Amino acid sequence: MAGKNLSLITKGFFKENPTFVLVLGMCPTLATTTSAINGLEMGLATLFVLVLSNIVISLISPVVPDKVHIPAYIVVIATFVTVLQLVMQAYTPGAYKTLGLFIPLIVVNCIILGRAEAFACKHGWWESALDGIGIGLGFTATLTVIGIVREILGSGSVFGWKFISGDGILAFVMAPGAFMVLGYLLVLFNKIAKK
Repeated sequence: MAGKNLSLITKGFFKENPTFVLVLGMCPTLATTTSAINGLEMGLATLFVLVLSNIVISLISPVVPDKVHIPAYIVVIATFVTVLQLVMQAYTPGAYKTLGLFIPLIVVNCIILGRAEAFACKHGWWESALDGIGIGLGFTATLTVIGIVREILGSGSVFGWKFISGDGILAFVMAPGAFMVLGYLLVLFNKIAKK
């Protein structure tokens, strides 16, 4: 039992990593990873919604008719995103201001709806919670790593701590840098995963 639970969590890091294997959630991956802290905050916000929506969807899926299951799942996800928005506005206004538009876009993040459709509606609430934790932590780790690389190359700092004097390469904190870093990390991840 413990082995199954552990595999549900670890698959989000390696076997079913949302960014490097499934290539899902590219909008927040590219847009919010200008720094390590932004990547971490976006990943944790997605983790929160993913875990709670997986649990609720696994509980309601037996009674939701097939014709309306996608709209029902979107309502559940939107509810948790609204809760997240209100909590962030109240307790972490700086993070909310930084992530801004990308918090409401969690509603249409294909990672969350994909996990609801592929896993949560077919499994119990406990397995669905573990799946959400694993996929959410894998996504958080991915966004944080991309943010770390972009922040080091773009400004010579990590988590706001400046350790390289002077300016970095501006392109890495802009859109072209996001694509370059993502591309190289995708290649590196897949090369390591094949070993």
